[in-house]
Amino acid sequence: MRRAGATPRGKILAMALAALTITVVVASVIAALLAPRQPAQTIARRPQTAKVHLPPKVDYQRLDARIRELMQSPDMVGLAVGTIENGEVTFARGYGETLAGSGVPVTPDTVFRWASLSKGVAATLVAGLAADGKLSLDAPITRLGTSLTVPGDARKVTVADVLSHRLGLVRNAWDERLEDGADPKMLRSMLGTLPPFCPPGTCYAYQNIGFDTATEIVEAVTGQDYASAARARLFAPLGMARTTIGRAGLESAASWAQPHRLEKLPTTVNDSYYRVPAAGGVNSSIRDLLRWMQAQAGGAPDVLPQALLETLHQPRIATPPTRRRGPVDRALKDAAYGLGWRSYTYAGHRLVGHRGSVDGYRSLILFDPATDAGIVMLWNSNYGKAGGLQLEFFDLLYGLPATDWLETAVMPAAACAEDDQRQCPVLKPEDQQARPLQ
Repeated sequence: MRRAGATPRGKILAMALAALTITVVVASVIAALLAPRQPAQTIARRPQTAKVHLPPKVDYQRLDARIRELMQSPDMVGLAVGTIENGEVTFARGYGETLAGSGVPVTPDTVFRWASLSKGVAATLVAGLAADGKLSLDAPITRLGTSLTVPGDARKVTVADVLSHRLGLVRNAWDERLEDGADPKMLRSMLGTLPPFCPPGTCYAYQNIGFDTATEIVEAVTGQDYASAARARLFAPLGMARTTIGRAGLESAASWAQPHRLEKLPTTVNDSYYRVPAAGGVNSSIRDLLRWMQAQAGGAPDVLPQALLETLHQPRIATPPTRRRGPVDRALKDAAYGLGWRSYTYAGHRLVGHRGSVDGYRSLILFDPATDAGIVMLWNSNYGKAGGLQLEFFDLLYGLPATDWLETAVMPAAACAEDDQRQCPVLKPEDQQARPLQ
């Protein structure tokens, strides 16, 4: 017989199992609460597997024919275009002239200005230094000894806020003073005297002078000048031999495209945005821009690991329109900004890219990380409608109905994109309808 009050062996075992279960459940709840929250939107990427050589999906004869139609515009001078599919270069070609009337052809090795595509280089440099443990993207900018001031409490501004245009400043703050020749460091030190646009870190407003704080961060952390750091950490390892930073690098190239305004009017190279190199200082050929796109699409993991690309491209802040948009911008949905990179949804696909513009030059990069396919363009005029070619490429890639995104049927006045440095004209409603191609 059992003694009174004794606990049966089975009951003891059951109590122990129950206690263990409670412990596991509590631990799981705590782990879930402590785990970092995932962003609402993610960038789908191709799994890292061995490359399979597949036939291209894009009809490049069709693409070439559309480019030749584009080059009939009275505002186009020279253009270089490159594409990748499955991570491999499928198209690289030059069109037109380096200088209107010169007869000197644009080739895949002709050097153009990147303008605001340069922001992706700066963000990649800074995020790479963070990945190496040299700094934290969440560090308050006040700890890094830069010249930047902002309205409100600067202690709440992080490195990531700088790279995603969340400084609480009005859009393009004091760009006009930069264009008038003012020193960018002096301008950065006075940005804090401007009225606040929003509390720092809470909203998006595109910047050039503020974004160039990245130049100071890179130089302070590496002990090198910005151009040397970019060359050592990115351009040389990626084989981008024709990529430079600064005006001298452009004009010393064996073949370089000279700037033009509308109606093929030549103009001079403007130094303003070379003085904020993180925001707009890079030059290269389309071949090198293709290498850059391949790397950003995951094709150079030894230089740009997958985790770094996720950090760069992950959407961090929505980018609502600030002006009337043309058909291309309206077709690119869910616009957001990461670190030096934009993201969109087009036809159900998540795309990553950026556009750039300085007087006399335009540029763009847009790719689908899930398929390692994309397009890059460089041209030497202010004709913004050329950017419609990016969606004509993706229509061909995705097998969508052909649309006249270039608007070659009417050739209306040039439109402007968010990354333009100068004020854009307002388009008439009738100029904003993309037409199906017959």
